[in-house]
Amino acid sequence: MRTEITPGQTSDYLGFDLVMADNLPTPSVLLADRGYDADSIRVKMEKRDVLPVIPMRKSRKKRIGVDRSLYRLRNLVERCFNKLKNARRVATRYDKTAESFLGFVDITSIRLWLRHLST
Repeated sequence: MRTEITPGQTSDYLGFDLVMADNLPTPSVLLADRGYDADSIRVKMEKRDVLPVIPMRKSRKKRIGVDRSLYRLRNLVERCFNKLKNARRVATRYDKTAESFLGFVDITSIRLWLRHLST
């Protein structure tokens, strides 16, 4: 898992390169929301033989289809974020520095993973 913090006013696709560095294992599918609908992201993923499953923005001129059955799996990602936000410290961001906030996100993620393994 990789976590990065970008400024709040930054668009989603500008932080994409931070998260999808080449040193990670290659995924077979990229599930993302409309915020990641950019031609540059689609080209980068297709060069890495990754299927981008990203719905189009409403303003997109060139229409691109989406595999809806795969996109429904994105619900699992949203539920993971929801579980992370159950930790009040993550949801309200009490920490002053990015390092301590990311550290607590990692600790919360590990806690969720351990809970998942024990069930």
